[in-house]
Amino acid sequence: MSLARVLIDVRPLRTSRPFRRLLVGRTVSALGSFMTVVTVMFQVWDRTRSPVWSGAVGLAQALPMVGFGLFAGAWVDRADRRRIYLSGNAGQAACSLLLAVQGFTGHVPVAAVLGLVAAQASFGALGAPAAGVFVPRLLPKDQVAAGLALNQATGQAMMLLGPAVAGVVLGRWGVGVCYLLDAASFGVSFACAFGLPPLPPVGGASRAGLGGVADGLRFLTGHRVVRGALLTDLAATVLAMPVSLFPLVNTERFGGNPRTLGLFLSALAVGGVVATAFSGPVTRLGRPGPVMLAASATWGGALAAFGLTDRAWTGLLLLAVAGGADALAVLARTTIVQTCTPDAVLGRVTAAEAVVGQAGPQLGNLRAGLVAAWGGAAAALVGGGLLCLAAVGAVAASTPQLRRDATGTATAGGGGDGGGGGDDGRAAAGAG
Repeated sequence: MSLARVLIDVRPLRTSRPFRRLLVGRTVSALGSFMTVVTVMFQVWDRTRSPVWSGAVGLAQALPMVGFGLFAGAWVDRADRRRIYLSGNAGQAACSLLLAVQGFTGHVPVAAVLGLVAAQASFGALGAPAAGVFVPRLLPKDQVAAGLALNQATGQAMMLLGPAVAGVVLGRWGVGVCYLLDAASFGVSFACAFGLPPLPPVGGASRAGLGGVADGLRFLTGHRVVRGALLTDLAATVLAMPVSLFPLVNTERFGGNPRTLGLFLSALAVGGVVATAFSGPVTRLGRPGPVMLAASATWGGALAAFGLTDRAWTGLLLLAVAGGADALAVLARTTIVQTCTPDAVLGRVTAAEAVVGQAGPQLGNLRAGLVAAWGGAAAALVGGGLLCLAAVGAVAASTPQLRRDATGTATAGGGGDGGGGGDDGRAAAGAG
């Protein structure tokens, strides 16, 4: 196999100019967003020296997605997705500008800062399901997985780069400049998406309000493959999320060295970047269902093994394997959602996927902490990894469509089993 086929598939960059523009805009925006995550945490801690207030930052970012996401998805399925995405970008930029103002003045209460963070997250919850429909509208169907991989690769790169850049900017110019740079990054994203054609829903607009949300949930629960993909993701995150255990593992086994603790998180990220960079064979395979099941099982197995090792380098290697498996599982899950969901409900299903992506890790970290308080870090890691393996096996056994293929032509009719194949040749898209 040639190196070009092993490395990440870059055909979408040649196929679609709108995809290239969106990828640039979303990459710059991701850099600014990760800078703001670090800046908010730094500012809140600097003002309060309170872990409770620091924990509230994550809550302010997650609650709008969980509480508002499904309603935003229903709205996205009733209107021009391009316009909604641009509105979300503009709202996030405005919030960043207000954060910059309070950063320069330094006299705004911390609760007001978190209010601005929550408002920005609400605009993000609006823009996310709108962006989720771009990939299958701007790229050929056989390149959707490759386009999603490119999005994921740039996002992971910015996750590594953004905090480092934020640290430099904070040290030299302070929090206000960091927020200004984030506002500018949303401006770049807005400019890159402005030239898109209108993207109304195909197959009819959704009902307004709770009726539209209920229709989306009905499709989600009735479509075996999409439902199986989200259940597999929940099994991996709720049952085996390890991040909250890292400080305890580091203290118990590695003397509490802060460098080792930092390496734990870096190992997960590096594994994800490497796996995505060499995802060409996976995206060309066209079988995201088996890939997701295998990757999720690998995640659980690697974390269970991490719970048993007392050697730092072995542990880091296992975390890198887990990070790589997680990246492939997320890529496969997103591919399943994008290719198996009819365009008319894609905004709502994408919103539900985002809720799962937000709530699952938070619940998983809570579960891990509770189990560790009772039985220690090893019990939480090994038990969680084994439970993940069992749950993934149960989903695989009960969803043969997910085992066999999980690619299918998304029709406007809603809940089939999603199996089968066929390339419907529609132009697909970019920034999901």
